[in-house]
Amino acid sequence: MKLLLIEDDPKIASFIEKGMKEAGFTVDHITNGRSGLHRALSQSYDTAIIDIMLPELDGLSVIEELRRRKINLPVIILSAKRSVDDRVKGFQTGSDDYLTKPFAFSELLARVQALIRRASGVPEPTSLSVGGLSMSLLTREVIREGRSIDLQPLEFALLEYLMRNRGRVVSKTMIMEHVWDYNFDPQTNVVEARICRLREKVDKDFAGKLIHTIRGVGYVLKEST
Repeated sequence: MKLLLIEDDPKIASFIEKGMKEAGFTVDHITNGRSGLHRALSQSYDTAIIDIMLPELDGLSVIEELRRRKINLPVIILSAKRSVDDRVKGFQTGSDDYLTKPFAFSELLARVQALIRRASGVPEPTSLSVGGLSMSLLTREVIREGRSIDLQPLEFALLEYLMRNRGRVVSKTMIMEHVWDYNFDPQTNVVEARICRLREKVDKDFAGKLIHTIRGVGYVLKEST
């Protein structure tokens, strides 16, 4: 997946770019609106994240020009402006979503993925499954090989994140940002402790292990080979 990021704040841009690359995206980062518009018109992207307050050309003008030229690129606006009027103006300009700063990376990633699914016509799943493990997103029931597994809300959220990324290694940072908060203390061992508890419920009494540790990188949910 290819993403266009138009953001002039280096700290925010670095935060987004790092997270999106970890999630498997190719990211082109542009620091001003005029160059960002040129890039969006000259190359193909799956989605774009555009700040409103940009040098040379503001984000709303970039989006207006894209829509005027019939470019249907899915766009998420980033803005420090929180009022209803500001959000309405963003949507009227032609954006598909609007996220205010500060934000959790996990929410941004979820919104980007939702936009891409919507643009491609892929419906949001109501259940997830890996091997003999299944999860209902409607009833929040988790079953492995016919046996019901009782999970606490945080454990359910962690397992859901791993299952949505089945076969993909997710880092400790990505897990903290998704299940907890992006400002969470990175030195804490809460992720390791919660993974351990999840393994007790999901893997311990079953022959094949699903949750694997990739040393120095993170964790991955996949069937054992």
